[in-house]
Amino acid sequence: MKNVFSFLKPYKTSIILAYIFMFSELMIELLLPLFLGLMIDQGVLQEDVGKITMWGGIMIGLAALSLIVGVLNSFYSSHVSFAFGFDLRQKLFARIQYFSFKSLSNYPTSALVTRFTNDIRQIQNMIFMALRIMAKAPFLVLGGVTMAFIVNARLAMIFLLTVPLLILFLFLVMKYASKMFSKVQANVDHVNRVMQENLAGMRIIKAFGRRNFEEMRFMGANNDLAISTKRTFRFVESTMPILLFIMNLSLIFIIWFGNIQSLAGNAAVGEVVSIVNYALRVAMAISMFSFIIIILSRTKASAERVNEVLTLENESESEYEVDRTHDNIEIKDGTVEYRNVYFQYPASDEIILNDVSFTIQSGETLAIMGATGSGKTSIFQLMPRLYDPTKGKVLIDGRSIDSYPFDTLRDSIGYVPQNPLLFTGTVRDNIVWGKIGATDEEMIQAAKDAQIHDTIMSLPKQYDTRVGQKGVNLSGGQKQRISIARALIRKPKILMLDDSTSALDLATEARLLEAIEAYNCTIMIITQKVSTARTADRILLMDEGEVLAVGTHNELIKQSRLYQQIVESQHGKEYAHVE
Repeated sequence: MKNVFSFLKPYKTSIILAYIFMFSELMIELLLPLFLGLMIDQGVLQEDVGKITMWGGIMIGLAALSLIVGVLNSFYSSHVSFAFGFDLRQKLFARIQYFSFKSLSNYPTSALVTRFTNDIRQIQNMIFMALRIMAKAPFLVLGGVTMAFIVNARLAMIFLLTVPLLILFLFLVMKYASKMFSKVQANVDHVNRVMQENLAGMRIIKAFGRRNFEEMRFMGANNDLAISTKRTFRFVESTMPILLFIMNLSLIFIIWFGNIQSLAGNAAVGEVVSIVNYALRVAMAISMFSFIIIILSRTKASAERVNEVLTLENESESEYEVDRTHDNIEIKDGTVEYRNVYFQYPASDEIILNDVSFTIQSGETLAIMGATGSGKTSIFQLMPRLYDPTKGKVLIDGRSIDSYPFDTLRDSIGYVPQNPLLFTGTVRDNIVWGKIGATDEEMIQAAKDAQIHDTIMSLPKQYDTRVGQKGVNLSGGQKQRISIARALIRKPKILMLDDSTSALDLATEARLLEAIEAYNCTIMIITQKVSTARTADRILLMDEGEVLAVGTHNELIKQSRLYQQIVESQHGKEYAHVE
């Protein structure tokens, strides 16, 4: 948690000012009962209008001053809490950008969103309350008890018994409540995850008629959250009656004993009134403790969750700083070699790639084919170092990819994933996203080569047409071609297409592949279409993480029974035997 609250350091001056104004307000609040008692003893009981006017004027002046310092305290408290939240969100977002796929797989999107919203907002609220009233409450108790002893020690003795007992009780409550609020936050994550999945999959839910099932699933998650929240708040709120009961007993005893002392001449009426006022302030401050416990317990749980992300050991970030002596090297040819590569996903014993070796010469096109789960996409993920091989090496231009700085490596790669992702914004925004400072000419050329320019020009606002979240207002083929244009605008040395033409008709795909040849880059394309694969210089056939065969279409037709079966399934037996 120290790591989270270290973001308060730039605001030390504002924090100090907030506390100065808070303690000024506290001192005024502690002086008012004393002056009230003096006004009663010296003015009211003595029927001295001058004393009443003097003490009353002082109290009105102090009340006005209390208002001013209270407003200033609120201003600086708000400034610190909101600036802290801004900085923490920025840092958390920047941290996530460096996450490896291994780190991202440990945190569902909904859990990260909850940290950005609920958790940081909870910490912000705690900081504001800490600067405004939370720190004031214990000092009000301490100051109230001290002032009561100054006024009349005999009457104030009751505080020595009740206050320590209540503080111990509250400490135990806070310790247990913190664990309960951690469970509440975990249930919030679950609700967010179910909601996010439902909204993302609304079309398929409607298509399968699974509305009732999804409603029941959300009801289960929502019910768990409601139960844990109610149980937690009931536990914390139950402390309030106990606190008030003990403090009211103390107040009754003070009034009863004060009356006896006043009648005996051992205490003035004003002293009794002052101590009763201090008792009321102490009771009010202690009654706030249950509220403070809720805030501190929830904040502790939230701060731990945020800190978990901030302090997470990040493989990508640490590797990014390794070996800066290679900063000036560039990828010139785009020759690719996978040398005895083994790979398995983190926290998994299953071997995804098993001794994979192949080479692609500069400017060549390699088509990768194989059944679902054969390791095709895993081969792609190793190239830009989304993951690193468990064993073996991936080389570009004869140099291991871990010797290239990440910027150099990834700027030289145009990667189009299997499921194209478009961002909310315009078509223009999504294409030029692939290259910083891209010109309109470059954007239009990339769109033309991706066979999407004519379609864009038919849209209502052409390149300035807004794209819905994840491209919901575009067809699958349109999204694929915009994603390809985003990769082409980089003019990459290595272009990687992960089944990115599956939604295109044969004619459009043929024009696309022909246009890509002009980019003079090394091309790796995962495909299930024989018509696409046969246009490549070579075909890599994968099965269960191993390379079964590498060759041209005609070579594999002769040598590989699996490739013959693939061709037969798409074009018939006669086609499978034509050279």
